[in-house]
Amino acid sequence: MRTVKLDGERMTNREAAHRYIQEQLDIPSYFGYNLDALYDALSVYDKDLSIMLINKPELMDHLGPYGERLVQTFWDVEKVNRNVGFKVI
Repeated sequence: MRTVKLDGERMTNREAAHRYIQEQLDIPSYFGYNLDALYDALSVYDKDLSIMLINKPELMDHLGPYGERLVQTFWDVEKVNRNVGFKVI
């Protein structure tokens, strides 16, 4: 199982967050930088993947309500794809 730690401090705005997530999770570049594209990419991910988010308060400071929707996207993916796990630590 591959484990990826995402750092909320590195996600200073929407674009930076999506670029960082794409790099860390090896999401193909043809997916757009938005929550729907993130959901689409991860909902069909076919290898075991554990995603851990650290520094959630900093993420919320940077992104506000969008940060909440981003975190919810990861929870939603976990519900539909048994290959992907998500935790906030």
